[in-house]
Amino acid sequence: MNKSQMTRPEPVGNSLFTVSAPSGAGKSSLIAALLKADPTIKLSISTTTRNPRPDEVDGREYHFTTVDAFKASIDKGEFMEYAIVHGNYYGTSKAKVLEQHDAGNDVMLEIDWQGALQIREIYPETVSIFILPPSIGELEKRLTKRGQDSIETIKYRIAGAALEISHASDFDYVIINNDFDLALRQLGAIIESARLRTRKQAAKNHALFAEFGITI
Repeated sequence: MNKSQMTRPEPVGNSLFTVSAPSGAGKSSLIAALLKADPTIKLSISTTTRNPRPDEVDGREYHFTTVDAFKASIDKGEFMEYAIVHGNYYGTSKAKVLEQHDAGNDVMLEIDWQGALQIREIYPETVSIFILPPSIGELEKRLTKRGQDSIETIKYRIAGAALEISHASDFDYVIINNDFDLALRQLGAIIESARLRTRKQAAKNHALFAEFGITI
Protein backbone atom coordinates (compact mmCIF):
# COMPACT_ATOMS: atom_id res chain seq x y z
CA MET A 1 0.00 0.00 0.00
CA ASN A 2 1.39 3.36 -1.01
CA LYS A 3 0.34 6.95 -1.08
CA SER A 4 1.23 10.06 -3.08
CA GLN A 5 0.94 13.46 -1.41
CA MET A 6 -1.35 16.08 -2.89
CA THR A 7 0.22 19.29 -4.21
CA ARG A 8 -2.04 21.57 -2.19
CA PRO A 9 -4.52 21.30 0.72
CA GLU A 10 -8.18 20.50 0.38
CA PRO A 11 -10.26 23.57 -0.53
CA VAL A 12 -11.95 24.43 2.76
CA GLY A 13 -15.38 25.03 1.26
CA ASN A 14 -15.63 21.62 -0.39
CA SER A 15 -16.03 18.18 1.11
CA LEU A 16 -14.29 14.96 0.19
CA PHE A 17 -16.09 11.66 0.85
CA THR A 18 -14.80 8.11 0.66
CA VAL A 19 -17.20 5.16 0.50
CA SER A 20 -15.86 1.64 0.99
CA ALA A 21 -17.42 -1.80 1.31
CA PRO A 22 -16.81 -5.45 0.50
CA SER A 23 -17.89 -6.43 -3.00
CA GLY A 24 -21.64 -7.13 -3.05
CA ALA A 25 -22.58 -4.87 -0.12
CA GLY A 26 -24.43 -2.49 -2.45
CA LYS A 27 -21.95 0.38 -2.43
CA SER A 28 -22.16 1.16 -6.15
CA SER A 29 -25.97 1.06 -6.21
CA LEU A 30 -26.21 3.40 -3.24
CA ILE A 31 -23.73 5.86 -4.73
CA ALA A 32 -25.51 5.81 -8.10
CA ALA A 33 -28.83 6.60 -6.43
CA LEU A 34 -27.27 9.37 -4.34
CA LEU A 35 -25.63 11.03 -7.34
CA LYS A 36 -28.91 10.91 -9.25
CA ALA A 37 -30.64 12.69 -6.36
CA ASP A 38 -27.80 15.15 -5.74
CA PRO A 39 -25.85 16.08 -8.91
CA THR A 40 -23.72 18.58 -6.96
CA ILE A 41 -21.60 15.63 -5.79
CA LYS A 42 -19.10 14.43 -8.37
CA LEU A 43 -17.81 10.87 -8.40
CA SER A 44 -14.12 10.40 -9.04
CA ILE A 45 -13.72 7.50 -11.48
CA SER A 46 -10.93 5.18 -10.36
CA THR A 47 -8.32 3.64 -12.63
CA THR A 48 -7.87 -0.14 -12.52
CA THR A 49 -5.90 -2.90 -14.20
CA ARG A 50 -8.66 -5.49 -13.86
CA ASN A 51 -10.66 -6.57 -16.88
CA PRO A 52 -14.03 -4.86 -17.41
CA ARG A 53 -17.18 -6.86 -16.73
CA PRO A 54 -19.63 -7.32 -19.62
CA ASP A 55 -21.84 -4.40 -18.56
CA GLU A 56 -19.02 -1.97 -17.73
CA VAL A 57 -17.89 0.89 -19.94
CA ASP A 58 -14.42 2.44 -19.89
CA GLY A 59 -14.64 5.89 -18.30
CA ARG A 60 -17.99 5.22 -16.65
CA GLU A 61 -17.39 2.55 -13.99
CA TYR A 62 -13.59 2.70 -14.20
CA HIS A 63 -10.75 3.87 -16.37
CA PHE A 64 -9.35 0.51 -17.48
CA THR A 65 -5.63 0.31 -18.18
CA THR A 66 -2.67 -2.06 -18.29
CA VAL A 67 -0.32 -2.89 -15.44
CA ASP A 68 2.59 -1.22 -17.25
CA ALA A 69 0.60 1.98 -17.84
CA PHE A 70 -0.57 2.00 -14.22
CA LYS A 71 2.96 1.62 -12.91
CA ALA A 72 4.10 4.43 -15.18
CA SER A 73 1.44 6.68 -13.63
CA ILE A 74 2.69 5.71 -10.18
CA ASP A 75 6.22 6.73 -11.13
CA LYS A 76 4.91 10.09 -12.35
CA GLY A 77 3.07 10.69 -9.06
CA GLU A 78 -0.31 10.91 -10.78
CA PHE A 79 -2.31 9.03 -8.13
CA MET A 80 -3.70 10.46 -4.92
CA GLU A 81 -3.80 6.88 -3.62
CA TYR A 82 -3.42 3.41 -5.02
CA ALA A 83 -3.53 -0.15 -3.79
CA ILE A 84 -3.68 -3.78 -4.94
CA VAL A 85 -7.13 -5.29 -4.39
CA HIS A 86 -7.93 -8.89 -5.31
CA GLY A 87 -4.74 -9.00 -7.37
CA ASN A 88 -5.44 -5.87 -9.41
CA TYR A 89 -4.24 -2.26 -9.12
CA TYR A 90 -6.74 0.49 -8.29
CA GLY A 91 -5.94 4.18 -8.02
CA THR A 92 -7.46 7.67 -7.76
CA SER A 93 -6.30 10.37 -10.17
CA LYS A 94 -4.91 13.37 -8.33
CA ALA A 95 -5.65 15.73 -11.24
CA LYS A 96 -9.30 14.66 -11.59
CA VAL A 97 -10.10 15.25 -7.91
CA LEU A 98 -8.41 18.66 -7.89
CA GLU A 99 -10.25 19.59 -11.08
CA GLN A 100 -13.61 18.94 -9.44
CA HIS A 101 -12.61 20.79 -6.27
CA ASP A 102 -11.48 23.77 -8.31
CA ALA A 103 -14.92 23.80 -9.92
CA GLY A 104 -16.46 24.10 -6.44
CA ASN A 105 -17.83 20.57 -6.22
CA ASP A 106 -17.88 18.04 -3.43
CA VAL A 107 -16.11 14.85 -4.51
CA MET A 108 -16.90 11.24 -3.65
CA LEU A 109 -14.39 8.42 -3.96
CA GLU A 110 -15.64 4.86 -4.28
CA ILE A 111 -12.54 3.02 -3.08
CA ASP A 112 -11.38 0.12 -0.94
CA TRP A 113 -10.48 0.47 2.73
CA GLN A 114 -6.75 0.79 2.00
CA GLY A 115 -7.28 3.78 -0.27
CA ALA A 116 -9.73 5.37 2.13
CA LEU A 117 -7.20 5.31 4.97
CA GLN A 118 -4.53 6.75 2.68
CA ILE A 119 -6.82 9.60 1.68
CA ARG A 120 -7.57 10.43 5.31
CA GLU A 121 -3.84 10.71 6.03
CA ILE A 122 -3.57 13.30 3.26
CA TYR A 123 -6.89 15.07 3.97
CA PRO A 124 -7.73 14.67 7.69
CA GLU A 125 -11.16 16.27 7.14
CA THR A 126 -12.20 13.56 4.69
CA VAL A 127 -15.54 11.97 5.64
CA SER A 128 -15.15 8.20 5.47
CA ILE A 129 -18.15 5.88 5.15
CA PHE A 130 -18.24 2.08 5.25
CA ILE A 131 -21.15 0.02 3.89
CA LEU A 132 -21.85 -3.28 5.62
CA PRO A 133 -24.06 -6.11 4.35
CA PRO A 134 -26.60 -7.46 6.87
CA SER A 135 -24.71 -10.77 7.01
CA ILE A 136 -22.04 -12.82 5.24
CA GLY A 137 -24.78 -15.15 4.00
CA GLU A 138 -26.60 -12.24 2.39
CA LEU A 139 -23.36 -10.98 0.89
CA GLU A 140 -22.74 -14.34 -0.79
CA LYS A 141 -26.34 -14.42 -2.00
CA ARG A 142 -26.00 -10.96 -3.61
CA LEU A 143 -22.71 -11.84 -5.30
CA THR A 144 -24.23 -15.01 -6.72
CA LYS A 145 -27.45 -13.29 -7.84
CA ARG A 146 -25.73 -10.56 -9.85
CA GLY A 147 -24.12 -13.23 -12.04
CA GLN A 148 -20.95 -11.28 -12.83
CA ASP A 149 -18.36 -13.61 -11.32
CA SER A 150 -17.45 -17.28 -11.37
CA ILE A 151 -18.01 -19.50 -8.33
CA GLU A 152 -14.27 -19.41 -7.64
CA THR A 153 -14.22 -15.60 -7.78
CA ILE A 154 -17.22 -15.36 -5.46
CA LYS A 155 -15.51 -17.62 -2.91
CA TYR A 156 -12.38 -15.47 -3.20
CA ARG A 157 -14.37 -12.29 -2.62
CA ILE A 158 -16.19 -13.77 0.38
CA ALA A 159 -12.88 -14.82 1.90
CA GLY A 160 -11.50 -11.31 1.37
CA ALA A 161 -14.63 -9.67 2.80
CA ALA A 162 -13.65 -10.66 6.35
CA LEU A 163 -10.45 -8.60 6.13
CA GLU A 164 -12.26 -5.64 4.58
CA ILE A 165 -15.04 -5.70 7.18
CA SER A 166 -12.49 -5.84 10.00
CA HIS A 167 -11.51 -2.27 9.08
CA ALA A 168 -15.04 -0.85 9.37
CA SER A 169 -14.15 0.56 12.80
CA ASP A 170 -11.54 2.80 11.15
CA PHE A 171 -14.27 4.78 9.38
CA ASP A 172 -16.28 7.78 10.57
CA TYR A 173 -19.64 6.25 9.67
CA VAL A 174 -21.02 2.75 9.11
CA ILE A 175 -24.23 2.05 7.19
CA ILE A 176 -25.81 -1.42 7.27
CA ASN A 177 -27.40 -1.96 3.88
CA ASN A 178 -30.30 -4.21 4.82
CA ASP A 179 -33.03 -1.86 3.56
CA PHE A 180 -31.84 0.02 0.45
CA ASP A 181 -34.11 3.07 0.84
CA LEU A 182 -33.13 3.48 4.49
CA ALA A 183 -29.44 3.09 3.69
CA LEU A 184 -29.75 5.71 0.94
CA ARG A 185 -31.40 8.18 3.33
CA GLN A 186 -28.64 7.56 5.86
CA LEU A 187 -25.98 8.17 3.23
CA GLY A 188 -27.66 11.43 2.25
CA ALA A 189 -27.86 12.48 5.89
CA ILE A 190 -24.10 12.00 6.30
CA ILE A 191 -23.45 14.16 3.24
CA GLU A 192 -25.66 16.98 4.52
CA SER A 193 -24.14 16.79 7.99
CA ALA A 194 -20.63 17.15 6.57
CA ARG A 195 -21.66 20.19 4.52
CA LEU A 196 -22.98 21.90 7.65
CA ARG A 197 -19.73 21.71 9.57
CA THR A 198 -18.81 25.16 10.85
CA ARG A 199 -15.59 25.45 8.87
CA LYS A 200 -17.33 24.50 5.61
CA GLN A 201 -20.17 26.93 6.24
CA ALA A 202 -17.74 29.72 7.05
CA ALA A 203 -15.84 29.16 3.81
CA LYS A 204 -18.99 29.22 1.70
CA ASN A 205 -20.69 32.07 3.58
CA HIS A 206 -17.73 34.21 4.64
CA ALA A 207 -19.58 37.53 4.10
CA LEU A 208 -22.43 36.46 6.38
CA PHE A 209 -20.05 35.18 9.04
CA ALA A 210 -18.14 38.48 8.85
CA GLU A 211 -21.38 40.44 9.23
CA PHE A 212 -22.22 38.50 12.38
CA GLY A 213 -18.67 38.78 13.66
CA ILE A 214 -18.18 35.01 13.69
CA THR A 215 -14.51 34.08 13.48
CA ILE A 216 -13.12 30.62 12.81
